[in-house]
Parts: sequence; structure tokens; C-alpha cells
Amino acid sequence: MRRPLALVTAVCLLAAGCGVPEEDTAREIDRSRHPRVVDTAPTAQPSGPASERLFLVRDGQLASVQRRLPSEPDAQALLADLLRGPTDAEQQQGLGSALIGSDAAATVTVVDGTATVELPVAIEGTGRNDDVLAFGQIVCTLTGRRDILQVVFTRQGQRIGVPRPDAPLTQQPLRADDYASLLPGE
Repeated sequence: MRRPLALVTAVCLLAAGCGVPEEDTAREIDRSRHPRVVDTAPTAQPSGPASERLFLVRDGQLASVQRRLPSEPDAQALLADLLRGPTDAEQQQGLGSALIGSDAAATVTVVDGTATVELPVAIEGTGRNDDVLAFGQIVCTLTGRRDILQVVFTRQGQRIGVPRPDAPLTQQPLRADDYASLLPGE
């Protein structure tokens, strides 16, 4: 009877010693060895003379937030900041994002006041009930720039249908006014 108990104890002690060794400090990830690792965690909000205006979500509506930056971001950087989601401080204020969990990694180009957002994966029709909020966040954020009047969405270069709050899917250019019913006080 002692021998099986001793064997089980020895196996447990050996198993406890296997695996990832314990370390006293965190190690930096070598991104050149792991190119698919993406840092998406919002960091503390920097300060600076420039600002960006993002539209996040609070209580099922779009909410505008201003972030101070060292310099004004271009359209791609603005979209990347939006896709990262709210900072810890913004989350503590009850802000969230309908884009979190959608794995949307979009690119944006601006020509003659129209921003074309190329989506490599579908964020519409994902079964989420906040698809309208997700597109509203992107449209309202991008059209907040002086050089962007409207936004179209494409996948593999072809326009896709985008939901609006009170209308069927559209492939037409969208403006912030299309999502006005999702803004507080509207």
C-alpha cells in the first residue's frame, strides 16, 4: 500500500517541476521571432499639443472621447487607435467598443474627401447585435477629421453592405449623420 502512494507522490513532484520555469521579472517578447504577436492593449493616455477624437460605446450609444497626443495622427493611425479600444481610464468611465473581439485589422486610404476602409475579415454579420455600433464608431471617428467627408467599406477591393441604425445595408458612402440616432441627445 505504501509503494503506490510513494509512486503517486513521486510522479506529482516530478510533474510539478516540469513546464515553464518561474522567473522574478517579466521578459520582453522578441517580436522578430514571433511576428504574429500584436500589442493591442491600450496604454496610458499620452499628452501633447495635438488631439484625436474617437467614438467609443457607452450604454448602447456612441460616445466621443478626446485623447491628447504628441502629434496629429494620420487616418491610418487614427483607425488603429480606435481598433485598440478604450484605455483603462476610459473603461473605468464605462466606455467600451463594439469592435473588440472582431479581429478587424483594417487599412484606410483617403482620396478627395472619401476614406476607403479595406476590411480583411468580416465585422458585419458576425452574429453580434452591435454591428451598427461598430460601423458607426469607424464612420464617426474618421469623418471627425477635416480631410474626410465620407467613408466607404471594401473587402478585396469590392464595396460591401454596411448596416445603419434605421435602414437596410448600404454600399453608399456614409457620413456621421447616418449614425446620429446613436449619439446621446439625438
